[in-house]
Amino acid sequence: AEAVDRTIDVTMRETDDGEMIFEPAAFDIKEGETIRFAVTNKGEIEHEFVIDTMEGNAEHKESMAKMDMEHDDPNSVRLDSGMEGEVIWTFANEGTFEFACLIPGHYESGMHGPITVAQSDDAPEAPAVYSTGKIKKVDAKGKKVTIIHGPLENLDMPSMTMVFKADEALIAKMKEGQNIEFVADRVKGKLTVTAMK
Repeated sequence: AEAVDRTIDVTMRETDDGEMIFEPAAFDIKEGETIRFAVTNKGEIEHEFVIDTMEGNAEHKESMAKMDMEHDDPNSVRLDSGMEGEVIWTFANEGTFEFACLIPGHYESGMHGPITVAQSDDAPEAPAVYSTGKIKKVDAKGKKVTIIHGPLENLDMPSMTMVFKADEALIAKMKEGQNIEFVADRVKGKLTVTAMK
């Protein structure tokens, strides 16, 4: 069995005013995570929990409206009132997916919600692009450095002289007149030297 990164408890039920709902109403998941959805039907009637793309669910819903079919897919579980079940699913790609109950009429009563799959933090980063430059001035107090630099390809900037922010550890390594290779990026909107060699 696949290693599950975490379990999310999901409740399916009807409300007093005739809506049908999932709790929670939305999920945030990281790309590559394997999630166990522990699904409980606390409603009075049968419900199901299906994970798919928005388009996939829309198509599926249409075909289910034509016939009362049970689907035995790994991405779904159908539960009678009071029953519990689970769906274990690996979200390999980032994007927005949907969980829904596709029993005719249930989706329209509110039984659907988004699953947002964000890029994982440990996705391989693009290798840092080093630019070349010569240090014109170092302002250690202000944590700023003026660099006469070549093109900053990662930022689409041509060669020019600009002031960059840099942290103390990097500033300590910088001397006026020094030729450096450095990585510049926007940090909180300010051009910042994030690495140097």
